Amino acid sequence: MTDHPSTYHAGPENVGRIDWDDRASLHRKDDGHGVLDGAKGLRRGTLAELVRHVQQLPEEERGKYVIQKAGDHRLDRAEIEALAARDDFPRPG
Repeated sequence: MTDHPSTYHAGPENVGRIDWDDRASLHRKDDGHGVLDGAKGLRRGTLAELVRHVQQLPEEERGKYVIQKAGDHRLDRAEIEALAARDDFPRPG
């Protein structure tokens, strides 16, 4: 998820590494995006917190939400579930 260019050779740094503490917001999948998209967030937190939150929803509800990650990337249900299944996903301890 951290695919922003570094200042050294303008290449991606930490390829394949997920920044679980990156800021994110939870949105309804059909909220219409647009100029006021930031104001439509239902919940804000870290990427890990929001992935965990969506995974705790009833299975039939999960597809109704997306996570807007810093950098304008919207994660759909499949991406959220893939993140939650990663070995490096932070589990509450």
